[in-house]
Amino acid sequence: MFATVAEQQSFSGAADALGVSKATVSKAITRLEASLGTSLFHRTSRRLTLTPSGATLAEHAGRILAEGRAAEEVAHDAASAPAGLIRVAAPMTFGISHVAPAIADFMVAHAGVQIDLRLSDARVDIVAEGFDIALRIANLPDSSLRSRRLADVAMRIVAAPLYLDRRGRPRHPSELSAHDTFGYANIVGPAWQFRNAAGEEVTVRPDSRFTTDNGDATLPLLHAGLGIARLPDFIVDGEIASGRLEAVLKDWSSPEVALHLVTPPSRLRPARVELLIEFLADRFRLLCGARA
Repeated sequence: MFATVAEQQSFSGAADALGVSKATVSKAITRLEASLGTSLFHRTSRRLTLTPSGATLAEHAGRILAEGRAAEEVAHDAASAPAGLIRVAAPMTFGISHVAPAIADFMVAHAGVQIDLRLSDARVDIVAEGFDIALRIANLPDSSLRSRRLADVAMRIVAAPLYLDRRGRPRHPSELSAHDTFGYANIVGPAWQFRNAAGEEVTVRPDSRFTTDNGDATLPLLHAGLGIARLPDFIVDGEIASGRLEAVLKDWSSPEVALHLVTPPSRLRPARVELLIEFLADRFRLLCGARA
């Protein structure tokens, strides 16, 4: 009951979710606070908020509740076809171009499964926001989340031919300081690192005219011939193939990032979630291998 009140931020909301009376929920929370010797909620006439002690307990209680629900679902799934909701978070551009088509194919094969796909270039808290799966393109920091590396993502240095015809094609990373550049905040930091086949390493800190956390937002500026950008292959490889953009410094490589599939800490997952994890892993491993 405490976990549900914390999730709903309301005694009445928790009562509705649990199918019991508001008084039952209120009495249960009062007993819990008495046994712990501390208040778990700040109560006012307009809102209910967690105290510091309540916030600490809510993190653990939410995980216990989620594992309990998952255990029930595992038992249910073992006796029936996979069914139910899966919540997925993914970056905007990759989500539209690759995740949504993959999910369409998955749903054709599994008619009982529902998908809630949320696309954002902001990093979501998958535990707090109730996601089963998140796809992330980055070098991930250590955390309690479970992470599976699916494929490498190569970075390209690109510009429109009209820009390069006007300003010249850089032959060495150090020449980028003489060019207008665009930053991509979603994956890489302000420093651009390069390495060539001879082992020479160069770090450049371009003064970007424009910075965004979504690579698609950079494309109109590139098409207009306004500068050079460093973007992941899944955004620009089609543009390069069509001739709208041109890759430069091809003898130099930038450190790769990777596509990761991230899940909450618990090892206990419903069968439908496990099915989607394996489906996405196979889909994107083949996709990235074919592109390379």
